[in-house]
Amino acid sequence: MVDYGIKDRVALITGAILLFVLLLVSPAMQLQAQDIAHYKHIVKELSSAKYQGRGFAKNGANKAGKFLQKEYVKAGVDEVILQPFTIDINTFCGKMDMWADGKKLQAGVDFSMREYSPGVHGEFPVYHVDTLNFNADQMFADLQKPEYANALVCCDFWFSYKHKKEFSRLQKVGECTNAGLLQTWTSPIKFYKAYGEKVVDKPIIWVTPEAIKGVKSVRLNVDNKFLKGYELFNVIAKVSGERHDSCYVFTVHYDHLGNLGKKVYYAGANDNASGTAAIVTLAAYYAKHRPPYDMYFLSFSGEDANLRGSEFFANNPIVPLEQIKYLFNIDMIGDDNPVQYCEVSDEGMRGYQIFEQTNSEKQYFKALNRGELAANSDHYPFAKRHVPCIFLENQEGTAFPYYHTIYDNWQHAVFDSYEPVFHLVTDFIDKY
Repeated sequence: MVDYGIKDRVALITGAILLFVLLLVSPAMQLQAQDIAHYKHIVKELSSAKYQGRGFAKNGANKAGKFLQKEYVKAGVDEVILQPFTIDINTFCGKMDMWADGKKLQAGVDFSMREYSPGVHGEFPVYHVDTLNFNADQMFADLQKPEYANALVCCDFWFSYKHKKEFSRLQKVGECTNAGLLQTWTSPIKFYKAYGEKVVDKPIIWVTPEAIKGVKSVRLNVDNKFLKGYELFNVIAKVSGERHDSCYVFTVHYDHLGNLGKKVYYAGANDNASGTAAIVTLAAYYAKHRPPYDMYFLSFSGEDANLRGSEFFANNPIVPLEQIKYLFNIDMIGDDNPVQYCEVSDEGMRGYQIFEQTNSEKQYFKALNRGELAANSDHYPFAKRHVPCIFLENQEGTAFPYYHTIYDNWQHAVFDSYEPVFHLVTDFIDKY
C-alpha cells in the first residue's frame, strides 16, 4: 500500500473533484455541440439544390415542409399538424435568357425579373432616360420616334420610384408604346416574390448598371408561369406544457424565392433556413425540458409571397390568439452583427424590458436595436391582432448584403447569432 503525504492526498482529492465536475459538465457541453451541429445540418439541407430555393414552381416549398415535419417528429414533439392553404403566384421556371448588344447576361447576376412581370420574347431598342435633365413630356415624345418603337425604357429603380406617376404610364398597355422597363439596381441584383399574386401588362427587368450602360439593343427570351390556387401548407408542432390555458409561440417561414429560370435557384441559407433551423432545435430543447406552458412551433410557407401563410394562420388559428403569452418570430439570424435588430408589438412592450435586462446581464449581444413595427415578416399578422410579440433579425452583418440574391447560400452561411438568440429567448421564457 502506497503511503501518500498530505499534499499528495489533497492533490488526489482535488483531481477527483475536477474529474467529477467535468463528467457533469461534459453532457451539457455535448448537448450544446449537438444542437449547433443539428442547426447547421438543417441550414445546409434546406439551402441545398434538392429544394430549389423552397419556392413554388418546382414544389420546393412543399418538399421542405415535409422535411420539417419529419424533423419535428425526430425532435420529440407531441404533435405535428399540416395546415393547408392556397395562393396565386407568378413564377419563372422556364427560359431565362437576356443579351445586351449581343452579350449574354447571367440570370441572378446581371439581371432578374420583377415578380409580377409577364414573360417576354424578342429584340428591343433601349431608351435611356436622361435622369440629370429629366423631362417627362420629352421622354414620351422621344418614345414616339421610329427608332424607339417598342423600346425598353431604362433608368435607375429609385429614380422611377421617385417619379412613379410618370413611370406608371409606361407599365400599362395603351398608355405608351414602349415594350416594358429596364430598372437598374446595383450588384448584387435582387429578386422578390411579395407582389407575385398578379401579372402586369408589360415586363419589368432589373439589371445592373454595368450590364446595361450604353447598350442600344436587348434581346430577351423569358418564360413565366402563373400558378392559380397553388397548394401550400404551414407546419405546426406542439410541445405540451404543464398548463394549457396559455402558450408560447415560435414562428418562422421556411419558404423562399425559388427559381429564376431552369438553372438558377435562390438557396436562402440566411433567409430563412437560419430561423427555421433555430426553432427546430428549440422544439427539441423543450421536448426534453418540459415547459410550464404549451409551446407551439409554427413554420409558415408563403411568407415571401406577402406573408400568406402567417396571415392564413392568424385568420384560422388552432389556438386562440388571446391565449398567447408571447410570440417570437425568428427570421434571418444567420449573421454576425453584435447588435441584434428587433421589432416589438405594442402589447409585447410589457416584456421587452426583460429582453433588455437579460441581454444586459448576459451580454449575448452588445445591444438590442428596436426598430419601428412593420409588415416585413410573420410577426406582423399577429401584432396587428394585439398579440404580444417580438421579431428577431440580425441585420447589417457579413451575410446581410446577400439578402434576396443568389449568394445567400451555404457557402456564405454565418452562424454567430444562433446561440445568442437561442439563449436570449429561453432565458426570457424562464423569467416572463
